[in-house]
Amino acid sequence: MGGDLDHSDFVDPDYQPSRRPANAPMVAAIGQSTATAAARPPSREEINEQVTSAQKALVELKRRQEELERERSQLEEARRRRLEFDQGRTEMQEHLNRGIGLLTETEQTARRDAEQMARTLADLQAALSKVNALDEQSWTAENYAVELTRALTTLENARMEWNSAQVKWPVLSGTPTGPVPAGSRNPGPFEAGARLVEGRTPAEMARLGLALTWPVALAVLAVGVILAAVLARR
Repeated sequence: MGGDLDHSDFVDPDYQPSRRPANAPMVAAIGQSTATAAARPPSREEINEQVTSAQKALVELKRRQEELERERSQLEEARRRRLEFDQGRTEMQEHLNRGIGLLTETEQTARRDAEQMARTLADLQAALSKVNALDEQSWTAENYAVELTRALTTLENARMEWNSAQVKWPVLSGTPTGPVPAGSRNPGPFEAGARLVEGRTPAEMARLGLALTWPVALAVLAVGVILAAVLARR
């Protein structure tokens, strides 16, 4: 019969509530306090702390904004200076290359002009020396015709040198314009002839033609006179 006993038969139902955990009331109180704290509005101290935190965040944001503004200004200035450098270098390269080319060409032209002017000056000086060397006092009756022919030939050669120099250098004619470019300082015979008669009247052209041809005729005449004199002596 002992094996047929059930222990639940000796449990008193009225005694069961007294066996709840000892800390159950404390846990319930903490839960109720937490719910109450979550439900209550923030205190003034908490609001002040939040305002202070927000102000600090704004100050930090403003400081960071100022730093970014300074960085942006520096970058814009660096970009402007870089653009100025690139444009300035390109501009000066173009100007300097063009200037060097122009001055080089001008220097070469001036050198050629100076060389040609020196030759013209030497020719004029030589012509002047020949003209100054003419001395009719030393002529005699026997050599008068020959010396006169030589003198006239010398004068005509000097005149041709002078006319050629005037064509090459307009300053000799009193022209107010600048010197003739080097490309036109060496004219061909036809161009030189055209310039020589340009702007002249028919009478001047006739005199010029006579001046250019009479030395030859005079030389032929002089040769004839000399031959006649030689034959007469025989």
